[in-house]
This record gives sequence, structure tokens and C-alpha cells, in this order.
Amino acid sequence: MTDVILSIRDAVKRYGETHALDRVDLDVAEGEFLTLLGPSGSGKTTLLTAVAGFTQLTAGTVSMRGTDITSLPPEKRGFGMVFQGYALFPTMTVAQNVGFPLKVRGKSKAEIAARVAECLDLVQMGRFADRMPQQLSGGQQQRVALARALSFHPPVLLLDEPLSALDKKLRADLQWELKALHEKLGVTFIYVTHDQEEALSMSDRIVILEGGRIQQEGAPEALYDAPRTDFVANFLGKSNFLDVTVAGHVPGGAACDLAGHPIEIASPAPPPVGAAARVALRPERIALGPEGGEGVPGRIAQVSYLGERAQLIVDTERLGPLLVSRPTWKAAIHPDAGLPVTLRWERDACVFLEAR
Repeated sequence: MTDVILSIRDAVKRYGETHALDRVDLDVAEGEFLTLLGPSGSGKTTLLTAVAGFTQLTAGTVSMRGTDITSLPPEKRGFGMVFQGYALFPTMTVAQNVGFPLKVRGKSKAEIAARVAECLDLVQMGRFADRMPQQLSGGQQQRVALARALSFHPPVLLLDEPLSALDKKLRADLQWELKALHEKLGVTFIYVTHDQEEALSMSDRIVILEGGRIQQEGAPEALYDAPRTDFVANFLGKSNFLDVTVAGHVPGGAACDLAGHPIEIASPAPPPVGAAARVALRPERIALGPEGGEGVPGRIAQVSYLGERAQLIVDTERLGPLLVSRPTWKAAIHPDAGLPVTLRWERDACVFLEAR
């Protein structure tokens, strides 16, 4: 990791008997796009507001570049914030909203005008400077909120589900814009979302929380390809879970018994011989072949057409129902409900999970 700008150590937040945060340790690198991802109630927003200073920790510390800021009020921390609800001043124009943080910092009118114009151009809102917030769409208001948060050159930008109130297409467009803006400015972003695709597409690193604890953290592709637990495997994307017995070790993995089917699973550190283990198998890593081929026989029970992909539920006698995801363009097999098929996958398709 490059230079650390923020450090959270042993962070605890209790509400009565409920632990919103439970001994969280986290470092944030200078210039990083870090996403806090988790379901409702996982602690991600509590952690963000503790960094911002709006939530006081029950125990633990928050430090910035080595200086303890745990007791510092929000206005003294100098962080920019963008909320889901925009929080624009309704009686101020777009330009006045963006310039407000500079005005309270005592900047001159000339400085404010120049910086407002620069920030509005950054978010493609320069021509709307004289509009009132109520004259803007939701996406435009969020762009103004982003410009305001960046106007005073904050070292860290905190974003609390800023796109969740927008429709799907606009969210996708603004995801690209936010990522490009981060790359251009180099400001540290800490982003909260419950949307897995959003986290995967935008982040340098994802921290997955559940029950107030960090379950796993890492680069998006590392988390997706190598989840450690059932929760991570099924929250970040979808997974099938299979129970196997390790029959022996082979170069680069293990020979396993899967409900009577011998399979090999690639792993740098497989469980010991004789161990019962659980593995995750992503739906898109399962190949669909005609009936009678080598593999696991099954029958398509349900088909959901999703445009570029189809999601299938395939009933198998020994493994139960399996979720399969296949491209629809020039598919070798047209997946109709009731069709008998054969399922197979490569030895590196499965991932061993930690024992529960």
C-alpha cells in the first residue's frame, strides 16, 4: 500500500447491546478509491460517519496522516461529503451552492468565482450555474453536490450511497463519470454502497462488512475470484455451494469426492486429506452441454432471460438445483425449461471456503 492517509483502529460503536461496529481495523491509502460494501445494517454507513465525525465511537481511534482526529468535530476534519439526498440549499443558485464552502472559509469573491467555474466544468454543469436546485434533475443535483464537496480541495471525499436515488441508466453513467473524476483528481474516495456491481466496477479496493465486522477486503477481482466465506461468495455475485470430501492431494490442488463424482479442485493450500470441505462455484463457470456428455446430468427447471445472458436453474439428482449463467449470443444450446443437459466445469472453477 502507498502512503496511508486514514487509519481506523479497534473501532467499536454500540447502541445498547447492538454492535454497529465491532473492533474494526482499516487503513486507507492516499488517492485510493475504497468502497465499503455490505447489506443494510452491516456497519458501512456507521463506519463512514465515524470517519466524518458525525458518529462518536464507543471505543477506538481515527487518525489522519498519523494525527488522532477521533474527538475532532466534522467541520475541523476538512473532508468533503456527498449524500444520497443531495443536501443542496434550495434558496441558493447552483453557483452559490458550490461556492458556499469557500465563502465560509473566507475566500475572496474572485477566488470563489474561479473555483466554482472550475468545479462546475469538472462535473459538466457550467451552463447551469444560475439555476436553482429545484430546476434540476436528480442526476444534475448530484453533480452539483459533488462539485460543492470538491470545491475546497478536500484531502478525502466521503460518499454515502450517492447514486441510490437515481434510475439504473443514470446510475451507470454517473459511475463512469465518478471513476474518471477520481482518476483525474487523485483525491482519496471512501464510497458506501450496497450495490455489488457498483462496487466491482468503480473500486480500487472493496471492504465487505457484515454484523459490524470486516469479512474480507481486497481488489475487486481478488474478492470475486477467491471469496473466503459463504457470505462473501454469495453477497459479491452469486455462487453455488457444494460439499466435498478431500480424497487426496494432487499437484496444485486436491482430488475430491462430490456426491459420488470424482473431481479435482485447484488450490494452493487445499484442506487435509479426509476433510469435509465446502466450495463455491460461480454460475458463469459452469458449462452447459447436451444430454449424455461427460459431467453431471441434469434437467433445466427454470430460465430467466436477461438480455446478454440467461440464468438457469438446473435440477440434478445428486447435487440438487444449481444456478447456471450462460451468454445468449450464439449459444450452443437453446436453454428451454425441461431440456435434459450435462453440466461440467474446470478444476479451477471451484474455491475452497473457510470452515464455518
